[in-house]
Formats: sequence, structure tokens, C-alpha cells
Amino acid sequence: MEELVQFSNHIETYDFSVLVFLIKAFIAVFALIALVVFIYDRFIQREDQLLINYPLIGRMRYVFYALRDPMRQYFGDEKFYESFDKVKWVYDAAERKTAYASFSPGQPLKMPRFSIKNANCVLNTDDVNDDFSVTFGESSPHPFKSKSVFGRSAMSDGSISPEGTRAFAKGAYLGGFPINTGEGSLTSNFLYTHRYTAERAGYLDIVEGTLFAKTIYKILKFILNDAIAIEVYKHMVINSKEGESYLFDEEAVLCYRVNWNAELDVFPKEVPSDIPDIIFQMGSGLYGVRDKEGKFDALRYQKTMRFAKMTEIKMAQGAKQTGGKLLAEKVSEAVAYYRGVTPHQDLFSPNQFPHAHNLEELFDFIAQLKTLSSKPVGIKIVISSKKAFDEYAHLIKQKIDEGSQAYPDFITIDGSDGGSGAAPIEMMLSVGMGLTKALHLAELTLRELGIRDHIKLIASEKVLTPDDAIVLFALGADYIGIARAFMMSAGCIRARECAGAHGRHCPVGLATQDKRKRASFLVEKKAQNVASYHKQLLQGVRQLLAVTGVNHLSKLNQSHLFFKDQTGKTYMNIDTYFDESFID
Repeated sequence: MEELVQFSNHIETYDFSVLVFLIKAFIAVFALIALVVFIYDRFIQREDQLLINYPLIGRMRYVFYALRDPMRQYFGDEKFYESFDKVKWVYDAAERKTAYASFSPGQPLKMPRFSIKNANCVLNTDDVNDDFSVTFGESSPHPFKSKSVFGRSAMSDGSISPEGTRAFAKGAYLGGFPINTGEGSLTSNFLYTHRYTAERAGYLDIVEGTLFAKTIYKILKFILNDAIAIEVYKHMVINSKEGESYLFDEEAVLCYRVNWNAELDVFPKEVPSDIPDIIFQMGSGLYGVRDKEGKFDALRYQKTMRFAKMTEIKMAQGAKQTGGKLLAEKVSEAVAYYRGVTPHQDLFSPNQFPHAHNLEELFDFIAQLKTLSSKPVGIKIVISSKKAFDEYAHLIKQKIDEGSQAYPDFITIDGSDGGSGAAPIEMMLSVGMGLTKALHLAELTLRELGIRDHIKLIASEKVLTPDDAIVLFALGADYIGIARAFMMSAGCIRARECAGAHGRHCPVGLATQDKRKRASFLVEKKAQNVASYHKQLLQGVRQLLAVTGVNHLSKLNQSHLFFKDQTGKTYMNIDTYFDESFID
């Protein structure tokens, strides 16, 4: 007690003069800066009329504007998805938390919407078959049997950071689901789990450091962490601007990447078992399969397909009917190396796919790719009308009737609500048909022509939770590609700063090439989260199938759905709703 009294007396007699001086100095400096800014805004600058009328205080407008998107999900109502509960489900599923809500959703569910019919006598979840495989290109010499009906949709390495792509690649490998490369080519980061062995040296470009460099690496790894140690080691041993294009083998302590100049014969005859199932997307820029003149390189394509299961030709995307866009800030030396372009320059792909001036030419090119790879080939499109899709469908039927292989094994349908890290705002949500209507139209047309069994349908648009997926499966989707939710599972906070425009970069290091932001990205942890989200997604689908009384996904159809429009009118027969939707 006496010690406490002595301490109190000491506090009372303490001289705060230094602290008071620092506070006064801070106030004085702040006031001086404020006065200078006031004078500049009011009397000097003539670029911003708001600041002329409201000098100094008007700058708060720009502060709040800059914070609007990053802070939106914390202080604003959910405007894009049905409710924030769906967003929270993704985060909880990824982090292996219990994904249950209490009492009710945080926001009323929006109308119109599809809903799921429950059975009179439901099943237990364990009664539902856990086989979620789907086979593409049954007539192909090397069909692709995906172990999952979900996959990470197309996102290019370049638009995504190297660390982000590695996390997705390892997450796909751990979770047993496919990953689409996006149009940015098959890069080293998609092969993150692919390890160096002496047998693979023929197609790998190896860079090994001296004993000194290896010693420095081991010391830094012991004192600091793996990431810093690897970065220093690479800096010491790789004399190349594309140093980031090399992977690192911790056991052999060496760097390696695919040597695309090696002979085709030395590349693996079968897709290596230590990488995820990769879907190679070919965009209009032909990145990763182009020669020095930018034309299609058949040999390079064959080498690429030694690591991929099938090919997707990107004709269109929901958020942008134009070619892909990558601003100069994202075109790093490594990204330029992968794509065969000049670094640090804006990279805008052509609008038109170079081998698709008409559908006949496109289908002939599909046949060429099938011959070169002996693997399934499909197309990614956006549907805007029945007439437009009929052109695809009737040509497919013609080729099948002729016994030709010049037709797509699958069609990826991207809805108008599809996303993009960089797209013209005038095209977002304004071009193309929504996914549910487009999917129904495609399913119905292919069945009427008797060719549905020859074509797999992939659906892609704004899927977060199992109920989103069930609706699409019931409408005819064989497989679903997911981008947004997988981004969130890898740490995306939806700050909408993916493009790198105006000097603003993804704050979590996922969709940026900014090295400072990327340095904090936790690849291994996020890989686990990506795999966990996929696992919970499948489990949620099984639970919903049990509620509908269906013991296998293949038995689900649109009779298990009903639709309620914005007036409250309920369509128990989905065909009736769609018939009323399509009016000439």
C-alpha cells in the first residue's frame, strides 16, 4: 500500500514539460501545413473547383472516396450479392469455421429468385453419393475426367500475383479440383507443386547456386523465414530479369522453370501427378502458344498440353466482350516472359480471336487443336439470343452427323454478371444474357437437336454458396467455374483495386504485381483455405441434394426448382417461367 501511495505522489510531481512541448510542436507544424494547403487550394491551384470553394476541408471528400470501396463491406449494406451472409459463408468455409447462421439472414432475400423444392421424405446426407466426377471429351483419345464438378475459373497469372497463383495451384492440387489458367498462359506458378527430379531435367531449365549461396540461404531460413531466404538466394544465383519465373526446390536448393526450347520428346508423356488438373485457356492474344510474330505456334501448344488436361478457347467473357486487359504496372518482366511481349507496357488483347472470323473457321481450328493435343477442346462464350446460339448448335449437329471432330467438346457459358479485374464499365452488366436464362436456352436447344450428350456445359457467373450451384446444376450445368468466391477464399476483401489503375493496388497482395504488397501474402495458408472452401462447397451440395430427396447429382433437374418473381408470383413449372421470359 505504501508503494502505491509513493507511486501516486511520483506521478503527481512528474514534469510533463517535454510531452507538452511535443504536443505544441505537433499542433504548430500541423497548423502551418494546413495554412499552406489552404492558400494553395484557394488562391493557386485551378484544377479543382471544389477545393477553391472549400479549401482544405474539401480534401476530406477525396479521403472518404478513396476509402469507399475498401471499407464498403464493413459499413455498407451488401449491394451485389443477396446478402452479406453469403459472403461470410465463403470466408468461414475457407477458414474452416462453422458456417451456420443464427435466426435469419442479415438482409431479406431479394426477388426474383429460384428456390429449391424439398422432398416429402428427405435423405440423410450420408445417403447421397459423393461421386462428383464429370468426364469431358468422351470420344477424345485422352478424355478428361475431373474429380470435381467445381473448378477455379479463368484467372491469369499476371492479373493475379505470382503468390496468389501459387496458392490457387496448390489449393487445387490439395482439393482435387481443376484450375483454369486464364488467357495469360501456363506459367511456372501453376506448376508450384511440381518438384525437380533428375528425370525431369530434360525439360527443366536449372539454375543452382554455389556452396556460399546455399549456406546464406540456410542461415537466413533459420534466422528469418523461407520467403526472405528464397528471395535472397534467387537474387544471388539468377542473372536474369525474369527471376520470378523460376520456382525453388527446398531440398535440392536450386531454381528451375520449364525450358520451352527443349525438344518435344523430352516433355512428359503423361500429365505429371504432382500438379493440379489444369485447363489451358487460349485467348485472342495466344499468350504462351505464340511465336515471335504473335502467330499460333503448334509445337509450343503441344508442349504446353503435356501439363494440361484440356483446352478452352475464349471467345467472350461476361464482363468484357473485348480482349483481356493488363495495365503496364502489371506487365512485369516475368509476366512479359510468360506471354512473349514487351514488359511495362499496357497489354490489351485483340477483340477478335485470330482463328474465328466465322464459326466454320473456329471449328476447323478446334479440330486442329484436338489433333495436336489428343485432348478435349471447348469454347467460352456469352449468349445474347437464341438465334446466336442456334448458329453454334446447328453447326455442332452438322459436324457430328458428318462424323467430324471439328466441334467443341464443351461450352463454357459466362453470364452477363461475370466479373473481371479490368473491364470497360460500359460493358459490365450491359452486354449478354444472364446465366440462368442462357444456360436454360443452351440446354434446351442442344436437347432439341439430339446432341446434348455430346456436349458438356460449364456455367460461370457469381456463384458463392451451395444453393447458387444447385440452381445451375438443376438447369443443366455439368460443371461450374468459380472465380469470385475462390478469390475471397484466398484473402480477397473486395476492395475493387484489381486493375492497378491510378497507382492503387490490391491491399492483400492477391491481384497485384506490387512487390511490397505481395511480400505479405501467405501462400501455404491460403492454399489450405482455397482447398477448404471447395470441400465445404461439395459438402453443402450433398446436404441440399439430401433435402431434395436426390441421391446423386446426375438425378437433379429443373423439376426440383420453382421461381418467384418480383411481384410474388410463383412458377412451379420452370419451363413456364422461361417461356414467358423469351418474347420475340
